[in-house]
Amino acid sequence: MERAGLKRVQQSVAPLFERTRRFRVYQSWVIPGLLQSAGYTRAVLSTVAQLRDVPDDIDDAVAVRMDRQRILHSGDHRFAMLVEEWVLRTVIGDSDTMAGALGHLISVASLPSVSLGVIPLGTPRGAGWPVESFTMYDDAQVNVELVSAHLTVTQPGEIAEYARTFAELSAIAVYGVQARSLITTAIDALG
Repeated sequence: MERAGLKRVQQSVAPLFERTRRFRVYQSWVIPGLLQSAGYTRAVLSTVAQLRDVPDDIDDAVAVRMDRQRILHSGDHRFAMLVEEWVLRTVIGDSDTMAGALGHLISVASLPSVSLGVIPLGTPRGAGWPVESFTMYDDAQVNVELVSAHLTVTQPGEIAEYARTFAELSAIAVYGVQARSLITTAIDALG
């Protein structure tokens, strides 16, 4: 699908996002797409375009992704987002891009429809070890991000495994003031 351009990839998920009411996202690589600033999205998609040698329609793809974020403000959608603390500390783009992205993250995390959990560095893991990034769309589908592809999981037993993993990871995350503190510490570390 990427061979046709990144804009098309961004557009292809619109129906899924519109019909989903409960999003559960675990990200171990980057800030979740729905919570990204435009500059951060541009940096991520530029890297994807370079790695995969796809058409340069990055500006159009960024515009589509930014437009999709309106879903955070409309309807009865709910978003439970989890990120590893190292996602906050991994500089995507440059320091200014990252600082803007982290500031944007604080802003969107305050929305009533969004719950943002951060799994702090050094947290004892038990069963909640880092796994591949994934997004759950209600209890109907899970998309798993791999280096070379996205997998779509629809088998109820496998979806239940991801729901269990998400619950375990949620239990070791911090929220609210503690999560904001980790984000602001990451901003301060950018110098």
